[in-house]
Amino acid sequence: MKAEEGDNTSMMQPDKFVVDAKPSELPPSLAGTQILVIEDDPRMQKVLHRMFREQGYAVTLCSDGQSGLETFRSLKPSAVVLDLLLPNIFGRDVCKAIKAEHPEIPVIVVSAVSEVADKVLLLELGADDYVTKPFSPRELMARVQAALRRRYKPTATVTYSFGDCEIDFAKMSAHRADKAVTLTAHEFKLLKYFVENPERVLSREELLNEVWGYQSYPTTRTVDNHILKLRQKLEPDAAEPRYLQTVYGAGYKFVP
Repeated sequence: MKAEEGDNTSMMQPDKFVVDAKPSELPPSLAGTQILVIEDDPRMQKVLHRMFREQGYAVTLCSDGQSGLETFRSLKPSAVVLDLLLPNIFGRDVCKAIKAEHPEIPVIVVSAVSEVADKVLLLELGADDYVTKPFSPRELMARVQAALRRRYKPTATVTYSFGDCEIDFAKMSAHRADKAVTLTAHEFKLLKYFVENPERVLSREELLNEVWGYQSYPTTRTVDNHILKLRQKLEPDAAEPRYLQTVYGAGYKFVP
C-alpha cells in the first residue's frame, strides 16, 4: 500500500502519535470508538490513520511493541490493529499480553507473514482475525468493523414478531398469518441479522461478511437472491416490500 505523494510522514516517526477526535466529530454510533494501531512502518501508519479517520474513528498510532502495550493499558481502546514484526516486543507477545489482560478487546493482526502455522498460533494466542499484507483497505475495515460488532453485539434474539409473521430462531420455525413458512438455514441467519439491526442500512458486503463469512464469500447477487426469497415468503407484497426495504446505492434495511 502506498502513501499519497506529498504527504509529510515525519509526524509518524515518534514511538507514539495520538490523534484525538472530538465526540461531536463522530457519528453517534462511533462516538468514543478508539482504534489503536501498532505498526512501525510510517507509510502504513499514514494509510491506516487516514482510513479509520475517514470512517469517523478516533485513532492512536504506536511504532513499537513496548509503547503499543503501554498505550493499550492506559487507553483501553475499542479494538487493536497489530503488526507482527515490531521493535522491542514482538507482535505475538503483545497480542498475548493484550488478551491476557482484556480478552474482550478484539485484536486484528496485520502482517506480511502468511504461513498457516503463524495464523494458527495467533488464533491460539487470542487474535480475533488476521490480514496478510498486501491487503485492501476495504477488507481490513470490514474485518475491524465485524470484530467491533461482535464485541458490542446485543443479547441474541430468540423469538421475534413483525406484521403477521412470527419467527422462532432457536427452533428455526417461521409462521405467517398462523401458517408455517419454510426458511432455509441461511434465510434464518440473514433474517436474524436484519432483526438484530433494525432501521440500520446494511451493505451487501457487510451481510456477506456477517451471514456467510469471509472465507466462503459468494457474490453480492447471493444477498439479493436471498432477500428476494425472504420477501416472497414474509412480505404482504414482495413487489412492494414493507419490512425488507432496498436503499438504492447502499444496501438494505429492516423496518419492523
